[in-house]
Amino acid sequence: MKLQRMNRRALALGALAVSGALALTACGSDDTGTSNGGDASASAKAGNIKCEDAKGQLQASGSSAQKNAIDAWVRQYTAACKSVQINYNPTGSGAGITAFTQGQTAFAGSDSALKPEEIEASKKICSGGQGIDLPMVGGPIAVGFNVPGVDTLALDAPTLAQIFDNKITNWNDEAIKKLNPDAKLPDLKIQAFHRSDESGTTDNFTKYLKAAAPKDWKYEPSKSWEAKGGQSAQGSSGVAQQVKQTSGAISYFELSYAKDGIKTVDIKTEAAEPVKATIENATAAIGAAKVVGTGKDLALELDYTPSTEGAYPIVLVTYEIVCDKGNKSDTLPATKSFLNYMASEDGQGVLAEAGYAPMPEEIITKVRETISSLS
Repeated sequence: MKLQRMNRRALALGALAVSGALALTACGSDDTGTSNGGDASASAKAGNIKCEDAKGQLQASGSSAQKNAIDAWVRQYTAACKSVQINYNPTGSGAGITAFTQGQTAFAGSDSALKPEEIEASKKICSGGQGIDLPMVGGPIAVGFNVPGVDTLALDAPTLAQIFDNKITNWNDEAIKKLNPDAKLPDLKIQAFHRSDESGTTDNFTKYLKAAAPKDWKYEPSKSWEAKGGQSAQGSSGVAQQVKQTSGAISYFELSYAKDGIKTVDIKTEAAEPVKATIENATAAIGAAKVVGTGKDLALELDYTPSTEGAYPIVLVTYEIVCDKGNKSDTLPATKSFLNYMASEDGQGVLAEAGYAPMPEEIITKVRETISSLS
């Protein structure tokens, strides 16, 4: 997958305006985000954003994984389109889909594609149409850890599965030692944290465990945490905060939340060397994704067991979920305008600077075509 390098320098000026805001939002990113304006620096790309007939308020909710990206997009977009106010509430993918199918929001964010029963439910509010998945944001799910005296840590899928299933409970366990022969692993209890809310991040993380360690992970992938034991926290920012402040902690969250000194696990795959959680390494896996949705639905199938050198295996794609037909007439112009910016070259270009992976060109081109046809 290409990272759209050709406009990196031009994008840097706009991205700098965003980076300061991101530093402030990461720790509290599960609070409701609102914006109805922007400063002069955020308007660097205003000339490239088409407001058209967009006006009024857009209510949206869902994935907390994309909250930092949404913050960046809202800051840029509302600097240009001052007649639009966007309120995005990072309630988690499951809650976001529920709010959308109940007609409470113009669009939802979800780190998992719609299930058949959710598509059926969406037909009640999408007059003459249904909800569809638009892949907009990609990136690695990092496994963050806090082990005193350990700066580099490699784990494989079976070991991770046993840690999060409460089968490996101490950091100096033989399985961890074998993968890290040079590390000084302390005699310290493992504090494994998982999401308390329904989460597409959990869904993707458990899909990885199920695909890469089926003998050790007996649970079916799900937005809700199915394994026994461990501790929980709300949202991506919640589990990241627990890792930061708890000695012996380990959890999973998007790379953009691995801030303020949080270290991340290198994942051992079939490749020769463990793979670091980076945007570049995640793109190798996302680039191999296949579109499996039908019609205008652009749901992707990810490969959680890549063997390519440097391909990071734990990735997710966040979808914007919207009606293909039957969108509310009062919010449709603003919805299309904002989504068009998100999918534009400028909108996608902001992602890498914010710790996310842009969509491959062949996929984002289809997204743009689909947005233009929304009615």
